Amino acid sequence: MDSIDQRIISCLMANARSSYADIGKGVGLSAPAVKRRVDKLLDTGVLRGFTAVVDPERLGWGTEALVEVHCRGNVAPHDIQQHLEPMAEVRAAYTVSGAADAIVHLRAANIHHLETALERLRAVEIVDRTVSTVVLSRLLDRPPAP
Repeated sequence: MDSIDQRIISCLMANARSSYADIGKGVGLSAPAVKRRVDKLLDTGVLRGFTAVVDPERLGWGTEALVEVHCRGNVAPHDIQQHLEPMAEVRAAYTVSGAADAIVHLRAANIHHLETALERLRAVEIVDRTVSTVVLSRLLDRPPAP
């Protein structure tokens, strides 16, 4: 990946609907050359796809929490993932260092919905206990830099 690829990624991050011709004007390449580079970035996994960025609050999912998950015994990350995947409220999950086995990002419609989701999370057979922190406001939410 060179500086032109990085500039192409920056253009796509700013507006993934940009045409190859428009991106090409910005980086000094023809539209077919940009397409070849984008295809290569997709093939190598640098670009994982293209998506719409949606505001969860406007879809009615404005309540969120970060939850420490402490498991019973020694549980493999794959097993944690398998148990969390069916829960629509789980937006992201991470294995972490420290006392918790995982950190889970939950989104819900309201505090009652969040409480119900937490109860279902606590009922998962591998979960011993949870420690929840409700998000009051987002101070910073930036995409990765190319």
